This record gives sequence, C-alpha cells and structure tokens, in this order.
Amino acid sequence: MIRQAVAAFAACLALPVLAQAPAAPAPTTPAARLYLWEVASLTNRIYLYGTVHAGKPGFFPLPAAVDKAFAESKVIAVEADITDTAAMTRSAKVMVYEPPATLDKAVPKATWDRVQKQAARLGLPEPQVAMLKPFMAGTLLAFAEWSKIGYLPQYGVDLHLIKRAKEQGKTLVEIEGGDAQTAVIESLTPAEALASLEGTLNALESGLVREQITGMVNAWQAGDPALLLEVARKYNDTIPGAAAIEEKFIWSRHDAMAGKIGRMLLESKERHFVAVGALHLAGPKGLVEMLRKRGFVARQL
Repeated sequence: MIRQAVAAFAACLALPVLAQAPAAPAPTTPAARLYLWEVASLTNRIYLYGTVHAGKPGFFPLPAAVDKAFAESKVIAVEADITDTAAMTRSAKVMVYEPPATLDKAVPKATWDRVQKQAARLGLPEPQVAMLKPFMAGTLLAFAEWSKIGYLPQYGVDLHLIKRAKEQGKTLVEIEGGDAQTAVIESLTPAEALASLEGTLNALESGLVREQITGMVNAWQAGDPALLLEVARKYNDTIPGAAAIEEKFIWSRHDAMAGKIGRMLLESKERHFVAVGALHLAGPKGLVEMLRKRGFVARQL
C-alpha cells in the first residue's frame, strides 16, 4: 500500500481536489480537438499535452496526432519522473508517519472512523493506511476508488509517456521534480491537510469520486479545458477551504513552470514534448494562457 501511495504522489498534484461531474458516457466519435497545443516562439516550437494520471488500457494507443508530436520531439518534459524511485523515497517523510505516530492518533476519532470504513470497503489494510499522513491517506483512498471502477495508475498517460521516452532513448527532463512537488505537500498546514482528507471522505461517501473521474476523462477526451475547469471548480462550491488548496496545488506553481517552458522556446533549438496534468492547461490561470501573455503563440490541435 505504501508503494501505491508513492505511485499516486504525482497524480494528486494534477487534480488535488475531488470534484463533482456529470456521469456522461465517453465520446463515441473522434473529438474535434485534442488536449494538445503547439506553442511557438520566433525560433522554436514545442508541444504541450495535458495528461490524466489514472486510465484504462483502451486509452492506448494515443491519438495519431499525439504520437506524431511525440515522435517529432527529441526532449520529453514532465512535471516529475514518477519512475524515479530515489526521489519518491525521499518524499516519504511528508507522506508517512514515523512510528509510533499514526493517522488515528493525529485526526479526530470521527474522522478516523470514516477512514476505517472507507478502507474496509475498498480492501485497503487498515494498519498501512494508518501509516499515511492525512493528505496521502485521502489520495490513496481516492485512487483505490478509481481503481475499483477500472481507472488504474499503471495506465496513467504520464507514466506511459515516461516509459516510452526511456524505451526510445529520448531525453527526459523534469519541469519540477519530485523534491519540488514534495515541498508543495509539505507546505500544507495541519488544518489544510485535515480538511483535504475530510473533503475526500465526503466525496467518497457521496459518490463524487466516481463522478469526478468520469467527468475528468470526458473533458480530456473531448479536448475541452473549459469543461475540465468546471469539473474541478464545482468542488470548491461545497467544501470550505477547497479553493485555497487548489490555489496552492495548481495555480501557484504556474509562474515557475511557465518560465521553464518559456526557456525551452527561447533558448533551445530542440523540439520538446511537454506533458503536464490536464488541469494545468485550463482557464485564464492555466499554462496555455500564461504562455500567450508572455508573447508566445499557442494553438490547440
């Protein structure tokens, strides 16, 4: 279970809040657009692709235009290499308690009772869930629910791209890296971490976690960042403090990320394929609009 929580680490940063979404079926006809952009400067152009971090075998192969963009690119850039076990091990201090501390001792009894109930329903061993700190416990519970309906981390699109890059000998670079992402989790106050766990429990108990993955995948497959933003923001309307968590985990990271992508466009002649969590590309505070404001030309494919 600890390994599952570590594997879920990067995914929880892409969509950190659990949102309500209509349970519509996946599109049965090809989408008019992909969740893929070409971004150009005067001297270079790169591809910017939004990913989902839990998927199904049917997601692959990826659309032909995505595969073509990947093939054209010499450098593959990801938020963090989630196959880097050394980096993930270093992050354990913010995910796992040091004995004798445990989750049941750190949260209110009513919260722990709810965690126990969900862990039992999802088949997660209670002692191993108890080792996790609140934010990661919530993440593991959410991913277990996604797995229950067939969306598995091993079929995450980012993981697929990382493996392909390594198999094909492409240069793989990190926009942030595991250590930087660990710092985001570490910055949570105890109250924020508890609120995150309780929000996840609310979403599990009401069925919203299942609805979230459906809505997220539908928006991604339709190439619709506006719909994805709507899916993510609905949660903020019902959970106190959720907007602040979203600000910390998504939007506050974008200035540094946009700066690094901008340097790829201005300082490199090599084609880059940049893959980040899909929510990072949505809305006025998303990376696509930030890059446009910095003078780059971005068009959705």
